[in-house]
Amino acid sequence: MLKTKPLENKDYELIKEAEKVIGTNYVYGRHHIGAAVRSKTGKIFSAVHVEANVGRITVCGEAIAIGKSISEGEHEFETIVAVAHPHPHENIEKCWVVSPCGMCRELISDYGKDTEVIISYKDKLVKCNILELLPEKY
Repeated sequence: MLKTKPLENKDYELIKEAEKVIGTNYVYGRHHIGAAVRSKTGKIFSAVHVEANVGRITVCGEAIAIGKSISEGEHEFETIVAVAHPHPHENIEKCWVVSPCGMCRELISDYGKDTEVIISYKDKLVKCNILELLPEKY
């Protein structure tokens, strides 16, 4: 069982930033995940994932948001979230929070073992420490 915490207002703001970046930049078959990371100084960096025809070179939104943050001098992270944008053929009206993939779990934990991740768990949005999602990290 995951150790989770309820979301705070600033966490909902982070989700809105992830929704905003993918809402503005959604392109079917190219960009459908938006991510946002809040640094420990409170700055927010958002990005979309970059899809590639060769799947193994696709870059997740979380990785790009972290890279954007680092490129701007912010190296310590408080919280990160990713959201999926519905495709035109789906009967879904709004974005939803998605858990980071395995590679992103590794990346997030490599750059901050105390980083919190917003996820959907037992039908509600919560946050947990990244290591809760990656137990027994090497």
